[in-house]
Amino acid sequence: MEGIQLLFGIIPVIVIVLYIFFSSFRILREYERGVIFRFGRRTNAIFNPGGDGTGPGLVLLIPFIDKMVKVSLRTITMDVPPQDVITRDNVSVKVNAVIFFRVLDAAKAVISVEDYLYATSQMAQTTLRSVLGQQEMDDLLASREKINEELTRIIDQHTNPWGVKVAAVEVKNVDLPQDMQRAMSKQAEAERERRAKVINAEGEFQAAAKLGHARGVVLLRCAVAGDRALVLEATFAAADLPLWKVGRVESGSGVVLDG
Repeated sequence: MEGIQLLFGIIPVIVIVLYIFFSSFRILREYERGVIFRFGRRTNAIFNPGGDGTGPGLVLLIPFIDKMVKVSLRTITMDVPPQDVITRDNVSVKVNAVIFFRVLDAAKAVISVEDYLYATSQMAQTTLRSVLGQQEMDDLLASREKINEELTRIIDQHTNPWGVKVAAVEVKNVDLPQDMQRAMSKQAEAERERRAKVINAEGEFQAAAKLGHARGVVLLRCAVAGDRALVLEATFAAADLPLWKVGRVESGSGVVLDG
């Protein structure tokens, strides 16, 4: 009877010890790292085979003393909410973007900033408004790649102390006011009409040049052939004069027009 009571007294202790022992183990995936705090100071795990004390793989902690924060090293895609921006030429637009970033240093991402996800999002929003506010509307629509590079450089410069690397920032949509869209549509239509008129004028100019060249060739051939009548006929035809106005041609007297 006493043996049974002793057994029932030992079993809970064994269960608690086993629970504490196994709960001190953590498994970190290949894309995860652990930031461990022991008595409030950052440290490494007491056992991490194949790792540097922060993962990946099996990590052994001191029960009730070590606290670990997991950080993912995978690239994060975050939408930047639409921002109301006034461009340098005083045009109000609504712009949204997407940012791609990842954590390079898990310790900095946990220690240097309270919430690196929220901080990166806020930095992206303020930088988007600041950079686009310095651009004109035409540059915003035409130089999208240059603006994306500038946004990436500025945001990455601010997030680097947090251990966060910004890979790219892409402006997604630029919503223009309705009156601005109508004005741009009229401008594009006027530009198309101008190009059509220029092309038509160039065609007429080329046609006139071809006709002048043809007249010169005909006159040259007639002159070579010695046929003065054909030269005169070709001259009047090129000048768009009716042949009935041609009078008579006297030797050495030139051309006489009737009427």
